[in-house]
Amino acid sequence: MKKNIVIVAKRKTVIARGVVTEGAGKVTVNGKLLSAYSESLFRMIASEPMIIAAELAQKYDIDIMVAGGGTMGRAHAVRSVIAKGLSKKEKTLKKKFLEYDRSLLVDDKRQTEAQKPYRSSARALKQTSYR
Repeated sequence: MKKNIVIVAKRKTVIARGVVTEGAGKVTVNGKLLSAYSESLFRMIASEPMIIAAELAQKYDIDIMVAGGGTMGRAHAVRSVIAKGLSKKEKTLKKKFLEYDRSLLVDDKRQTEAQKPYRSSARALKQTSYR
């Protein structure tokens, strides 16, 4: 019996949900193969866990749905879903992922600070003259 694992990862305002099943190493993001994405940096960042896992990643298919945020936030959320899913299936990968980059398995909850009224940015104040 094939057991599916559901994984959720968050980065800034991005939420990525993935389902890991046994298969041939196919990764789809919003119904499109990861290798078919035109932005090369997105592909590189998202496929890091698959490179680290090597042949162990070829045993599982991962279907990911991503919503919100921008391109880089989406790439990091997808990367996190792939790493979490593979580490749940293959217990030996968890140590490898943590040694490489802790953010593969631990979500980054930081968000941009809200802009305050009468200011040009979240913290910058208007310059004052004392003379």
